[in-house]
Amino acid sequence: MITLSARALASRLQEWRSSDPAYRALADRIRLLVLDGVVAPGTRLPAERELAAELGVSRTTIAAAYADLRDDGSIESVRGSGSVVRSSNRPMQIPDLATGPIDFSKATMPVYPGLAAAIRAATEQLPAMLAESGFDPLGRDEVRAAIAQRYTDRGLPTTPDQIMVTVGAQHAITLIARTVLRRGDRVLIENPTYPHAMDSILAAGGRLVPVPVDAAEGWDENALAQVIERGSPALAYLMPDNHNPTGATMPTPLLERSLALAAAHGTVVVVDETMGELTIDGPRRLPAAAYGPAVLLGSVGKSLWGGLRLGWVRADPSFIRTLTRARFASDLGTPAFEQTVVAGMLPDFDRVLDERVAWLRAGREHVLAELARRFPEWRVPVPGGGLTAWAGLGRPVSSQLVLAARSAGLVITPGPRFAADGAFERFLRIPFSHPVEFTDRALDVLERVWARVAGGAVRAAEVDDFAAVI
Repeated sequence: MITLSARALASRLQEWRSSDPAYRALADRIRLLVLDGVVAPGTRLPAERELAAELGVSRTTIAAAYADLRDDGSIESVRGSGSVVRSSNRPMQIPDLATGPIDFSKATMPVYPGLAAAIRAATEQLPAMLAESGFDPLGRDEVRAAIAQRYTDRGLPTTPDQIMVTVGAQHAITLIARTVLRRGDRVLIENPTYPHAMDSILAAGGRLVPVPVDAAEGWDENALAQVIERGSPALAYLMPDNHNPTGATMPTPLLERSLALAAAHGTVVVVDETMGELTIDGPRRLPAAAYGPAVLLGSVGKSLWGGLRLGWVRADPSFIRTLTRARFASDLGTPAFEQTVVAGMLPDFDRVLDERVAWLRAGREHVLAELARRFPEWRVPVPGGGLTAWAGLGRPVSSQLVLAARSAGLVITPGPRFAADGAFERFLRIPFSHPVEFTDRALDVLERVWARVAGGAVRAAEVDDFAAVI
């Protein structure tokens, strides 16, 4: 049995307080950790007295929170084992929806229509690949050359020895974090940011140092400079173009100053450009490394199809060689077939992006109009690009809203999941990348649930086993 210490649970809870009574807010946050898989079924929770001391609350508050969790079956008391997260064998009760559960947690577009033809073309080249191993730690020569040419065409001269092909951008983030970081190293991140990047950094032993990003106001320039100057972080993870989840873009002068400052303090800047070219308003900017030293990450998961797990790193050849040596500890290379599919599409990628941006523009306008009509009290700045809007709810109920939505058949991610410090209970990420019919189904559920949450008529405890599908 896994035992979770009071300190470990407190670090996962972070800023758990809300406008609800303390015991209820604590129970709801623990419930959300369980539903999101952060705390696994079968885990033993800390003793009431230990958790009360760690959180600085009364033991009565902890006892009431645990009782609340027992009442809805989230935990059970086992003699000699304390309070244990419940692993249910009951049949999952899925809400009666016409076409099944709605997963609104992923910010993805439907598959690009031309991908099927690219796969068929790659299949014709498959016999020639069968005499090879089928994988390579750097990537196939012709694929690296095609990616390098793509950067050159975008205005950043690049050679194939500056490219490593990876199994998606998440793989690249994990590989870089594990290679660059030593335990306890500071890592500058934006707040909010991409959750799985934080997961990789923490798993590598990094210490997150957040810099605020606002959907309307952008980056806190003073905080950004201070973190670099005073902390000299070993690594910085940034999304300066079409930031996830806010959709904001960092002004070019600030990007230039930040990259120069990071270089002066020995900070490796990793720029995630997986959504960098999905700019809706205005022209696409040059790759970030055109403005200063930066390791660039790219992928086709957001532009072509989420199931095409292929990404890349663009960096100095010496850094690529370092990554290559480190890569063998986790995987041996990227599959050849997927590389061939992508290589066949890169020469005409501007046209692909134009079509995808047109789709996103229509989706953005539809979602913004629907949010204004359905939720007039929400504050939703217009994102200049990317796939999501960062909606301000006006009250700290994001986790409660998400939990209640899940009981109604809608899976959506709460604001705190994008935070380094448990903040953003007043925010919710809304994708505008899905087909209109799917989006409207999701918003229909969200509208019904919001009316109940905003009116105080629903509690987050009203969650059934549907959440197990997450």
